[in-house]
Order: sequence, then C-alpha cells, then structure tokens
Amino acid sequence: MDVSRWTGSWLSGPSAAHDPDEHATQAWPGERLGLPPEGPGSVASRGARLVALLLDFVIAGLVTSLFVRMDIQSPEVMGHFNRWAIAVWFLISVGAISLFGFTAGMAALGIRAVRLDGTAMIGPIRAIPRAVLTAIIIPAAIWDADGRGLHDKAAGTIVLRVR
Repeated sequence: MDVSRWTGSWLSGPSAAHDPDEHATQAWPGERLGLPPEGPGSVASRGARLVALLLDFVIAGLVTSLFVRMDIQSPEVMGHFNRWAIAVWFLISVGAISLFGFTAGMAALGIRAVRLDGTAMIGPIRAIPRAVLTAIIIPAAIWDADGRGLHDKAAGTIVLRVR
C-alpha cells in the first residue's frame, strides 16, 4: 500500500480523493459517469445530503423518545438517550437504504442512493458499511470529483437527484 499517496489525498483536501484513473477536469460532477449536469439523475448537492442526514437524525431522535426517557438536565440520561438514538438511526438508515435506496430525509429532499453497477437494490451488505462510515462523519465529508464520499465509494453507490 502506498501510504504517501493515501495520506496525500487526505492532506490535500476533500476534493483530492480521486481515483487514479479519474480525469482531473470535468465540467460537472458525474460527467465521467455519464450523468447529466442538472435535474433528475444528476449528482445530489452536498447541502441536500447534509440536510437529509440532519432530518434523519431528528426522526431517529423522535422515534427514540417514544421508548427512552429524555431529561436534558441530566448528562447521564442524555448520554443513554443519544446512544439509543444513534442505534435507531443506524437501523432505520440501513433498512431504508437496503430496500429502497433512500431514507425519509433523502425522500424529503428528492435524493436517492443508487448502485453504480445498476442493480436495483443496494442491499444490507453495502448499506451497513455505508451507514457505519456515515456515522463516523469524516469519510462522508471527503468526496471525489463525482461528488461521491468515501462511504459511497466503499459501498459502490452514488447519491442522485430524483426530481
């Protein structure tokens, strides 16, 4: 493994994490993959992806509050609540992405994760590591010229606009 090349992509900034065979110049994200520059089927913006993730966290918190006590005055109780909320987010996210390709937050923003190989379902084998890497945050914040985060690269997916 060429460690200098790997650390170089991290040290050079988020957009430096390119595939070796990827062209450095594209007119728009996804051009190399044959995706349109805008509209349905184009690469989803980072802002839409972030807002969808935040919506999913809120939904997970609301679902968690149905069965776990919440007390903002007690750090111990809130720590327990937050651990359960992360577990709920993980289960909801993996299930929804595996079966449908989108979570409730993604549906609200009109975006969807799809496999690059064209297979209809993402499936749990790809959705689980994708969710784990998303939860870590940093892999999802490092993207390539096609707008794919490291979590999408690991899962073989890309997030596209559906409207």
